Amino acid sequence: MSDPSHKIAIIIYSLYGHVADCNRKKGIESAGGSAEIFMIYRVPETLTPDVLEKVRAPPKRGYPTAERDTLKEYNAFLFGIPTRYGNMPAQVKSYWDATGHLWVTGALYGKYAGRGQETTALTFLTTLVHQGIAVNQLSTLDEPHGGSPWGAGTFAAPDGSRHPSALELEIAEIQGRNFIRLLQKFGFERLSAFVSAVGLKVARKWKSNEGDL
Repeated sequence: MSDPSHKIAIIIYSLYGHVADCNRKKGIESAGGSAEIFMIYRVPETLTPDVLEKVRAPPKRGYPTAERDTLKEYNAFLFGIPTRYGNMPAQVKSYWDATGHLWVTGALYGKYAGRGQETTALTFLTTLVHQGIAVNQLSTLDEPHGGSPWGAGTFAAPDGSRHPSALELEIAEIQGRNFIRLLQKFGFERLSAFVSAVGLKVARKWKSNEGDL
C-alpha cells in the first residue's frame, strides 16, 4: 500500500498526444500507488487556436491545467516534456519562468522528480536543480527507441503520425513503477530533510560570500 504522503503530480505538455500516451500512471499503480495520490496535469497552451488548427493538433485531453502553485501541493513530480530543438518547448519554459516566487521562498526544496529523454532532460535539469528538486533516472536498453536513462520518451514524425511503440509505452510504465518504488524505499521525510539541508547550507554559504561560490 502506498504512503498517503506520497502525492505525485504527472505534469505534461503534448501537442499531438504522444507524450500523453506515454503515461506513467500505469506504472505507479502497478507498484502500489493508489489513484488518490496522483493527478495528471497539462501546462497551459501558448499557441493560438488558429495555429493549432494549421498544424492539425488534435483536441486537448481533459486533464486539468497546472497552475504555478500546483507544484506546492505535491511531494513529487513526473514530467512529460517533448523536445523542440533539443530543449523543452516554449509552453513548458513559460510555465517554469513564472515560478520565481517558488524559487525565492524555497517552496519546492526537498521534492522529487523524474523526466524525459536526452537533451531535453539535460536542459530541463538546470530548472530542477535551481528549484532544489532531486531527480530519478532509468537504466538503459539495447533496442532503438524513444526514452533513455534520463526517462521515458517517444519519437514523433514531423506530422505527428508516428505513435509510441509498445516498448516506449513499457518504458513509461517502468518509469512510473520505479519512481514510486524509489519514494517508498527512501521515504519523503528522509529525502526531503536531506535535500532541504543541502539547500540551506548552499544558501547560507552564498549569503556569507555575497554570492561568490
